[in-house]
Amino acid sequence: MSIETSIAALVESDSGQPYPYTRVELVEPDWTRFPGWKDVTADEWASVQWQRAHCVKNVKQLRELFGDLVDERFYADLERDQAERATMSMLVPPQMMNTMVPHEVPSGPGSLTEAFYADPIRHYMIPVFSDRRTDWSSHPHATRDSLHEHDMWVAEGLTHRYPTKVLAELLPTCPQYCGHCTRMDLVGNSTPVIDKLKFVGKPNDRLGDMIDYLRRTPSVRDLVVSGGDVANMPWPRLEAFLMSVLDVENIRDIRLATKALIGLPQHWLQDDVRAGMARVTSIARSRGVSIAIHTHANHANSITPLVAEASAAMFEAGVRDVRNQGVLLNGVNADPHALLDLCFRLLDGAQIMPYYFYMCDMIPFSEHWRVSVADAQRLQHHIMGYLPGFATPRIVCDVPFVGKRWVHQLSDYDTERGISYWTKNYRTSIEATSDDALSRTYEYYDPIHTLPEAGQRWWADHSDLDESALKAAEVAEASRRTAALQAW
Repeated sequence: MSIETSIAALVESDSGQPYPYTRVELVEPDWTRFPGWKDVTADEWASVQWQRAHCVKNVKQLRELFGDLVDERFYADLERDQAERATMSMLVPPQMMNTMVPHEVPSGPGSLTEAFYADPIRHYMIPVFSDRRTDWSSHPHATRDSLHEHDMWVAEGLTHRYPTKVLAELLPTCPQYCGHCTRMDLVGNSTPVIDKLKFVGKPNDRLGDMIDYLRRTPSVRDLVVSGGDVANMPWPRLEAFLMSVLDVENIRDIRLATKALIGLPQHWLQDDVRAGMARVTSIARSRGVSIAIHTHANHANSITPLVAEASAAMFEAGVRDVRNQGVLLNGVNADPHALLDLCFRLLDGAQIMPYYFYMCDMIPFSEHWRVSVADAQRLQHHIMGYLPGFATPRIVCDVPFVGKRWVHQLSDYDTERGISYWTKNYRTSIEATSDDALSRTYEYYDPIHTLPEAGQRWWADHSDLDESALKAAEVAEASRRTAALQAW
């Protein structure tokens, strides 16, 4: 799954093709293989209440689950990461935990250690210190709010970056926390290295302000409802918000963002959620509005029969589409075969549409996950031609102050220093009076360890990490002040 070896190692299979397509039957791994779940029944596993109550939230609970199947050195590695590097606290539902080392048969003390270290889902859900780079653990230009979403808040939690689309962050929590979360400045509990931004407005006031902005901004037609994860909002409150949105005449598309369809499908299989979704989609159809679900799977092992069942339940409830927005992560899926395996598992097994793969954003301590723009371009090339055109995902770079750009859309590229230059054809909400927003270029930076030796030397000579860290902190504080003023 490593970009350093994957593309170069492509070989043709017996089929004569570099990628041998085989339809795979989805399987729910046997959770009783873990000592901590040896007595868990199928009814308990299907219960969303049981799943939420038994999430793995710390090293102690991980030990209780695995017993001695994983060596102490792994737990020490994890504890160090939690203390020194982690930008997200641990929170892994049993459903997602069960997709790690799914094919390994425990055979005594320490027998799962190496497989657990190597597991692609573990790699981004439970990062450890030894995963991280020690040369450039953070890029000098890494920032906590790397996409400057807070700077573009038009109401607290409502980001207006694109001309016709807005993003509503309804709440700052998820049923599971991904280590690479781009909203690590806001989402989840604070960690020893990150003091999280907190919403200051009351929830009802914040949501009301969002609706007011939508009503008075007829140029906005598309609303992404996110967070956090909408699965963490009690259904009656989410339904009431969606019904209010449906009363806004200019809104034509609503997208619900939830990784829980993958990590906690039991939530979307609840009777009250299914019935509520059917009510919302019925009103939406009568008003010519499309409702879709956007989920987040990064590896084929995450797609199980319960995920397929939850996806089918949402189609039955009337959603227009279920789409996947993954993140391109070294050590997880930065490999043509891994990406295609995931896409076919989504499409064949769960009727989930492969949509985007985002390059990992430039947040602190993420360099071990990030790949260069050049490697992203090569990956896009290698996955073309296998999937139907409508289901071939685009690999995109979310460029600060620009937004999503296909990786081949760059304007210029200094491959030695790893600096790509991008343009855009619209103004964000903070550039209404900018004279050069549509004519200037915007920079994105490759991981320094991927550069040729000359490029790495240049960064070593031109980057003061202490100064850069201070600048990142100043930018984050400026975002906080802006957010507080806008909320006020």
